[in-house]
Amino acid sequence: MSNRRSILVIGANGYIGLAVCRAFVRAGWRVYGLVRKPESAQSLAAEEVTPIVGSASDLSFLDQLFAQIKTFDVFASCIEPPDYAAYYNNAIVMIRKIAETSNKNGVRPLVLWSSGCKDYGYTTIDGAPDLAPHTEESPINFAALFLAQRATYSLKMFEHTDLFDAAVLRPTNVYGYSSSYYGIMFEYAAAAAASDTVTLKLDVHPKTILHAMHVDDCGEAYVALADHSNRKSVGGQCFNISAHKYETAKVVAGALAEEYGISGGAEFVEPTPQDAAGMSVANKSLFGYSQWVSSEKIRNLTGWTDRRMLFTENLHAYRIAYEAALQAGHEDTVRIKARWEVWETQFKDLIGK
Repeated sequence: MSNRRSILVIGANGYIGLAVCRAFVRAGWRVYGLVRKPESAQSLAAEEVTPIVGSASDLSFLDQLFAQIKTFDVFASCIEPPDYAAYYNNAIVMIRKIAETSNKNGVRPLVLWSSGCKDYGYTTIDGAPDLAPHTEESPINFAALFLAQRATYSLKMFEHTDLFDAAVLRPTNVYGYSSSYYGIMFEYAAAAAASDTVTLKLDVHPKTILHAMHVDDCGEAYVALADHSNRKSVGGQCFNISAHKYETAKVVAGALAEEYGISGGAEFVEPTPQDAAGMSVANKSLFGYSQWVSSEKIRNLTGWTDRRMLFTENLHAYRIAYEAALQAGHEDTVRIKARWEVWETQFKDLIGK
């Protein structure tokens, strides 16, 4: 029998889930990916990930899973469901059942549970005298009501020490490949370039902090925690994951304007009612969400560091990758656009509408 370690990635076809799968494959792990739809299985298989078709709300797939493997060293949950409480309640039953079998066969798992850095809410803007990064010691202060369930339920993972250890991970926004929510920035700039405007208008402060990282770096952070030799220093902990440096709305918007040939560059304005109707959600929830996030804890513990270029340092490559994903009908771009339409309403509590 091989002594290779194994991981089950829940939500493996999602944006971060797929990056986590790829990172563990590169690190030499045996990777299984749980997906809801049979049509998602082929894309996982192409990444050398063993697909498992099933759902936390219907555990009939467990017989199929246990026929292949009975022990997992790690679970990684990479799902951002609209009803977080319902998802958690189903997922914890599933994880406990799998962990019970794993424990009976001699392996106590580590659960890497994904939340997000917006659990902390905002920081002030670049250059503000009271500016300080959010750390794992910062209070939970979600700025939007629809984040409340995620911020609350993610911490419940620490209540199951009878069967597994757990760490809660809080990544920043991510970009690269199909771009996740940063694709909305490309869409906004493309729409401006196609209109008769001479500037890329933004109704946010130019010193708003936009702290994001490449999704590959995010995946490698999960591996760094799973590989760490001292499980006790990982279990029961929260870890922020962020790039070594943040950018600002002025820098990002200026780079987008240049990339899309918007001659007047970026313009930061007080919007008219007509302007606000077209740009409030994209502006306030992406360009206008100021947050600096410290990742010193995971860096100091594991030696992990981000390696990919910042968003504006390689923006053209990220743009063409996003456009290629659109052209191919990548399921992540379809999912993000559909989710964004729903969240336009939910974001109203965040932007004060």
